[in-house]
Amino acid sequence: MSFSRLSSLVGAALILGVLLTACGGASTANLSVVTTDFAFTPTDATVAAGQEVSLTLTNNGSVEHEWVLMEAGYQVTTPFDDDDEPHVYWEGEVDAGESMTFTFTAPSEPGGYPIVCGVAGHLEAGMVGTLTVTE
Repeated sequence: MSFSRLSSLVGAALILGVLLTACGGASTANLSVVTTDFAFTPTDATVAAGQEVSLTLTNNGSVEHEWVLMEAGYQVTTPFDDDDEPHVYWEGEVDAGESMTFTFTAPSEPGGYPIVCGVAGHLEAGMVGTLTVTE
């Protein structure tokens, strides 16, 4: 391959990369959440509607924890149970002392989406947060 052809291909790839970044096409929201007994740190996060989300969930607690994303505006009842399950948008769980990375697509509608730990008693202990989805 000639140098001028290689230069043209590299230039085209760079332009495509800039355009995709400007349009949001190559954007992934990277969230890192640490769970302890009994809190999320941070409690809140913001992502764009429909954006791919990479969530690294690290459990520094002594028991299993879940990061459960509920439907926008849904009021979770205590205790978290079968009545709440149909309103789950997405969830991930991690054992004590472990860390896992999950990927999901953010909801397409802007709004506030409650986050809870679905393990018995953890919602009551204050393991809550909010994922804000923007346009």
